[in-house]
Amino acid sequence: MSYDVENIIIGAGVIGLAIARSLSVRGSDVLILERAAHFGSETSSRNSEVIHAGIYYPKGSLKAQYCVEGKEMLYEYCRRHHLPHHKTGKLIVATHEDEIPILDTIMGKAVANGVMDLEMLGRDQVQAMEPALQSVAALLSPSTGTIDSHQLMLAYVGEIEDHGGSIAYNAAFESAKRYKEGFLVTSGDTDIICHNLINSAGLYAQEVAAAIKDLPAEHIPTRYLTKGSYFTMNAPSPFSRLIYPVPNSASLGIHVTLDQAGQIRFGPDQEWIDHIDYEVDPARADGFYDAIRRYWPALPDNSLIPAYAGIRPKIQSPTDIMKDFQIDDAHIHGLAGLVNLFGMESPGLTSSLKIGDVVADLLDKSNRL
Repeated sequence: MSYDVENIIIGAGVIGLAIARSLSVRGSDVLILERAAHFGSETSSRNSEVIHAGIYYPKGSLKAQYCVEGKEMLYEYCRRHHLPHHKTGKLIVATHEDEIPILDTIMGKAVANGVMDLEMLGRDQVQAMEPALQSVAALLSPSTGTIDSHQLMLAYVGEIEDHGGSIAYNAAFESAKRYKEGFLVTSGDTDIICHNLINSAGLYAQEVAAAIKDLPAEHIPTRYLTKGSYFTMNAPSPFSRLIYPVPNSASLGIHVTLDQAGQIRFGPDQEWIDHIDYEVDPARADGFYDAIRRYWPALPDNSLIPAYAGIRPKIQSPTDIMKDFQIDDAHIHGLAGLVNLFGMESPGLTSSLKIGDVVADLLDKSNRL
């Protein structure tokens, strides 16, 4: 049979774009359906823009593997395409003696994941590197950095279009059903026949999956939402590196990041929510002051300014341990040509090129069967 397009990808976030890029550079026909008027307008552009080293994730997890490999791929991609990025390095800071064992645990996880460049620093070494920082010890991660996520996604879009792919904006996915060896996809008044269907809808991945006929409901995990707010200030940053507190069980804590112009920003905090809302409550700054002053006591009063908020599509409840990326193909759900991606939160940006190749490889393998 003939198809209108070989691959339909739902969602033009950084991961959907990376998948489309990987498929298109291999010569596959690609169409992205994006409900918004622009690419990357939600989770992909509302984060810390950090290139993660692959430190915190459980050994053997997809997050660990894809982050470590994806980091190197991303730095090389940025160099090749002249994209704004900085390998700033990161300090994970213990502000009390009883937090030093947590640094030891983090070091062990990093080594298990193949991240061999972390260095344990004492108080004086940290003070020499970042005089404004209060700590008793810290881990230095030299391969952590920052990136302009918009420019990265724009580069992906350019490659997709250069290889004949296209993006339909304001084109919300409505439903899909099996049609011979492929899928009949409906968006508005338009029906499109495709061979492969990739659900990379991020915050809306469960909603999309529920509208795919014959997909068993047990293969659609529950979605949970966490909102993270960010604040900035109208003053130069006292830090030249990213500053992270030791993490708690739920998040990496309120940390310091720097944009490509060196502007400081703080966040995110973590708030479990039940609907999508990007408003930043100025009152949340109260908790930021307390958290930041643990490692930067000189933070001035009344200096924090609301910046933006992002929302993560988690597949773990507030009481669950961290869950891995979930990438399901026909071996999981039984529908040939369908790939569903769930829980694609951090380190999704860092891992995007690797994830794009993984999904393209899954489809190549499936199509050869």
